[in-house]
Amino acid sequence: MTRFAPAALSVLLLVAAPALAQTTRPQAPVARTTPQQTTAPAAPASSPAPGSEEWLRLRGESYSAAPEAEQDPAEVAETMRLNAEIAARNAAAERRETEGTAAWQAEQDRWRAETARLETQRAQWEADAAAAEAARLRYERERAAWAAEVAACERSPRSCVTRTPGY
Repeated sequence: MTRFAPAALSVLLLVAAPALAQTTRPQAPVARTTPQQTTAPAAPASSPAPGSEEWLRLRGESYSAAPEAEQDPAEVAETMRLNAEIAARNAAAERRETEGTAAWQAEQDRWRAETARLETQRAQWEADAAAAEAARLRYERERAAWAAEVAACERSPRSCVTRTPGY
């Protein structure tokens, strides 16, 4: 919980920085009135669409740039500095994301190669184990056949020559 407050404050300041850089308040256009024009202007027959320029103007908001002569050079410089800082942060974040993606992809490729190597090794071990089991079973069959042949010779009154299994 102690880390949350400073982190939340930092995020709030980063989000509010562009708004704080705007030092002048938007001003509604000054209309010149004559003494005869003291009545309020009539409401338009239809209300403007929300977000339209007319809708914004009626609320005293305007998002168009002031003429070059009316702009405050310090504000323009601060806005340019903030925009450059944001662009640099975005570029750095994109670079980190690209590097992270490349590192992840390299690790993924390494993992896949290692998995393929281990699968090949496992398949080879299974093949070797199957071959060893087949050889063991063949040896046991040959050994049983030899033992039966020796036993038959020992029971027989005549002499026998037996071969040794595996030779």
